[in-house]
Amino acid sequence: MKKYISILAVTAVLMLSGCTSGNTSGSVVPEVSNVSNVSEVPETSEASQDAEGTADGAPEAPQGEGTPLTAADIRDGSYEITVDSSSTMFNITKCTLNVSDGKMTAVLTMHGKGYLYLYMGKGEDAVESGYIPFVEDSDGAHTFTVPVEALDVPADCAAFSKNREKWYDRTLVFRSDLIPAECFAEGVLKTPASLGLSDGEYTADVTLSGGSGRASVQSPAKLTVSGGEASAEVVWSSSNYDYMRIGEEKFLPVNTEGNSAFVIPVSCFDREITVYADTTAMSEPHEIEYRLTFDSDSVK
Repeated sequence: MKKYISILAVTAVLMLSGCTSGNTSGSVVPEVSNVSNVSEVPETSEASQDAEGTADGAPEAPQGEGTPLTAADIRDGSYEITVDSSSTMFNITKCTLNVSDGKMTAVLTMHGKGYLYLYMGKGEDAVESGYIPFVEDSDGAHTFTVPVEALDVPADCAAFSKNREKWYDRTLVFRSDLIPAECFAEGVLKTPASLGLSDGEYTADVTLSGGSGRASVQSPAKLTVSGGEASAEVVWSSSNYDYMRIGEEKFLPVNTEGNSAFVIPVSCFDREITVYADTTAMSEPHEIEYRLTFDSDSVK
């Protein structure tokens, strides 16, 4: 009887192996018939990007700022930027934007290895000539080099799952907020000079996004223009922030009592500026990403 049970167990394992082995090695060119628009159901493991979508079905698309930036708006060069994705399972750990000769491409470095191809468009429209295969970088990570028509607006992108052999639709927003102000073409950004602001003190409305949504900043904010450069005093709704950061530069509080206040540079108006604020309200200090937008029409 034990021998009979063992034979059944081995048979079951072989049958399961036959169902899951599929095309797990080498390149597989997907057929158009493999396109799927069904809701994606997550797997229990988050270690790979074979787990698709969320339990609530297709996630909401990320929202762009609404004003597209094209290659003509940015000086030639390479820039590290962030990418918003409609799927947490489509995890981009790094993105390098390359601008050259009036065109933009982005090198996406993925967290996992669950996708064989990307297609810039909807999965149902994918044609083999447009498939973008992965390339392994020096660390063994999967990268995809994709064309970018514009920044700060949603773009369709389909990803072909290696294990499920299906296309899954994504929406991506390639963000411009980490590109240094001096790297934009002349006249693209609104600056104190383009707004005709002479040296002096002003106020400007400021909006905050990001984080948990519970924090806020005082608006209008005090704005100072000196030597043609603008800075703003950002006053938080909490006293628990011990520093702010823009890029690699840190800013310490300018007050010792009341809600945390910082003076930070304002590189441009009417576009989001990515900042990080370190809160001590949790069990241990924690940096949180926020975005500030200073309204040029409200400057007084």
